[in-house]
Amino acid sequence: MPHKDLADPVDAESSATIRARVETARTIQRKRLAPYGLHANAAMAARHIRKFCPVDEQGHKLLEMVTDKLGLSARSYSRILKVARTIADLAGEENIRQPHLAEAIQYRGLDRRPQ
Repeated sequence: MPHKDLADPVDAESSATIRARVETARTIQRKRLAPYGLHANAAMAARHIRKFCPVDEQGHKLLEMVTDKLGLSARSYSRILKVARTIADLAGEENIRQPHLAEAIQYRGLDRRPQ
């Protein structure tokens, strides 16, 4: 994060609010995945990703651009979709939208930076 974002005294969500959102997202995931013996989006296999991570046209365009530019592996592509599914769950949204994908892609970029 840029220093100005860390130092900015803007009111942030309280820990209690964040915890409630996370618990709600976990409940959504458990309900969605329980019939498959799974408990979290991270555990989804390719068949679950196809079923539970549909992407709209804007999302497809973004993924295509990123895949072509970064040369994503199938594993990286799947991980982005799983993270985007979780971001959508945290936002209380049923469908993955382009902003969820963009955020997931951004997190992947942070993972790859040299230490």
